[in-house]
Amino acid sequence: MEAQKLKRLLKQVAAGKVDPDQALARLKSLPFEDLGFARVDHHRVLRKGFPEVIYGQGKTPEQIQRIAQALRDQGAAVLVTRVDPAKAKAVRRGMKELVHHPSCACLSLTAPSPARAGKGLVAVVAAGTSDLPVAEEAVLTASLMGSKVETVFDVGVTGLHRLFAAKAVLDTATCFVVVAGMEGALPSVVAGLVDKPVVAVPTSVGYGTSFGGLAALLGMLNSCAPGLSVVNIDNGFGAGYLAGLIDHMD
Repeated sequence: MEAQKLKRLLKQVAAGKVDPDQALARLKSLPFEDLGFARVDHHRVLRKGFPEVIYGQGKTPEQIQRIAQALRDQGAAVLVTRVDPAKAKAVRRGMKELVHHPSCACLSLTAPSPARAGKGLVAVVAAGTSDLPVAEEAVLTASLMGSKVETVFDVGVTGLHRLFAAKAVLDTATCFVVVAGMEGALPSVVAGLVDKPVVAVPTSVGYGTSFGGLAALLGMLNSCAPGLSVVNIDNGFGAGYLAGLIDHMD
């Protein structure tokens, strides 16, 4: 934000000419930092409750590093998704404090001030071990947002007794992220058992006629179980973010 604009607004608040809530509303639509190749939205945390997230695919290591440094310098948490090992290594050469999560192809940095704690428990449920990269992206995202997260992995529909063994989590979680490839049936099963929101994530795991996750996506979209929403194929970040927002709702 331009310093003079901010000073003027603060003086108006101090003089009683602008209500604090009105000032906050103005701040939500204001500043960003222009890096030339990117405009970093530093006030997204005010509008959305979480800072801007860096999508790493298609960006150079230098671009990722500069955006991450800009966020860090404002005291924000940093999350970079879709970074392959070589790119992650290159980014960390210039910003060693970033933590690499190779299992979900992410980089992260926790903010100096901890995120506001969520109100309940987010359960991330994965059908198979091959679905774990997407599930762990959801776990990391929701955790950085301040949510308490528990995982229930490898409980697909070919052995539902494994899911029922996690009854304690099913009974206590306040929001679910359910990740599945193949035919994508697990989210419907979970949504039929619980009275809390379920965010379904189709993955690209499966043989030829899974069409890269399209079969799972269509199966989830056609679910007859109420309380189920669906994000895009392999979008663990989007599911974790939505679950984090639900977990922080007043």
